[in-house]
Amino acid sequence: MISSLANIFKVHDLRNKILFVVAMVVVYRLGVAIRVPGVDPIAIEQLRESAGDQGALGFLNLFSGGAFESFSIFALGIMPYITASIIMQVLGVVIPKLEELQQEGAVGQRKITQYTRYVTIGLATLQATGLVFIFGTGRGTAFFSAASAAPTVPLLPDGVWPRGYLIIPTLVAGTAVLMWIAELISQRGIGNGMSMIIFASVVASLPAGFWGILQLNKVFWFVAMVLLTLGIIVAVVYVELGQRRIPVQFAKRVVGRKMMGGQNTYIPLKVNQSGVIPIIFASSILLLPVIMSQFLGSGEGWRGEIASFVDEYIVNPQNFVYITLFALMIIAFAYFYNSIAFDPVRQADQLRRQGGFIPGVRPGPQTERYLGKAVNRITLPGAVFIAIIAILPYILLIMAGVNSFGFAGTSVLISVGVALELMRQIDSQLTLRNYEGFLK
Repeated sequence: MISSLANIFKVHDLRNKILFVVAMVVVYRLGVAIRVPGVDPIAIEQLRESAGDQGALGFLNLFSGGAFESFSIFALGIMPYITASIIMQVLGVVIPKLEELQQEGAVGQRKITQYTRYVTIGLATLQATGLVFIFGTGRGTAFFSAASAAPTVPLLPDGVWPRGYLIIPTLVAGTAVLMWIAELISQRGIGNGMSMIIFASVVASLPAGFWGILQLNKVFWFVAMVLLTLGIIVAVVYVELGQRRIPVQFAKRVVGRKMMGGQNTYIPLKVNQSGVIPIIFASSILLLPVIMSQFLGSGEGWRGEIASFVDEYIVNPQNFVYITLFALMIIAFAYFYNSIAFDPVRQADQLRRQGGFIPGVRPGPQTERYLGKAVNRITLPGAVFIAIIAILPYILLIMAGVNSFGFAGTSVLISVGVALELMRQIDSQLTLRNYEGFLK
């Protein structure tokens, strides 16, 4: 292992790429510490206490690397860019024009990337406006934190005008800078830029979560959480590397005077093909009724009943209704994402054009049905796995009576997945230059 690490710094190009990624992560973490202008420090402290809970604020704070709890220039995090990328991927199946762009190679991909940037700025503007108007009045922290019932200090003591209209473009600009950093990492560094920023965000929150449990004198539950985290790491590595290999054979054909084809290969289907995307989908959907009920208000009558219901069941992770709903939505979104990411019809048509076939299965509709059935069968264990990973820390913390660090499963799932992908890319770079890699 030590020799493999030394080999990384022997390759000039690989060393520069890794140092560039480290430099960009340092810039990101410095931006997390820069607070937006004009907010009340006392309100920031209350927001930080609310973001320490397991609810909606905690999820937003997780993916911003702690930037949300301090309302820094990167408070929105990379989530608008991720959401825009997912939206464009979904629309690529629905809109024929986008589907044509996806098949045009590098030229079409550049256009889709440009559209994704526009959608990102639009989503960031909507989210920044909503956050400023919700938290600027002081109602947001009390609503999102199930344990908070005391009056709160507004982030903007003098009202939304005019400071709020300065904060909105500041937050949007922060998201644009993060989007630029992510694309720079993808182009000049190693690994996926969005994944590296999320990795830096969730890893930064892990030590504080463990320390928070230890400060409450919950030594037994601290040890239990450490053991559970280690178990999750082993399980995630095992499942992330798991594949269902569908054998494919190519028929022999004569091209000029040469005999082409005849080789055997396989289609690798990952057990957890969707990764952490179903968790992001489910958490985003659960945030919608929270925001809608916030605009309705929390007074008396039916509006107050709706707000109380959402506060008790939708945003409270210590309620088993929330845990059950969260797990079911993760499984549903895993099937939804896999149906978009892997198209059996397109895969079967591509095999037919290349002269390939699955042994024992006729080309055409039978191959489509076979691939569709295989994907559906392998999606279930992967979806159940990520649902269990997501809710296990919730259950353990409910038993421990701790109202923080509820995203340990999601954090470990993201961290291990990104670390494995990064190791694969470094290993391929070392192997390409005749060095011994990490993976055996």
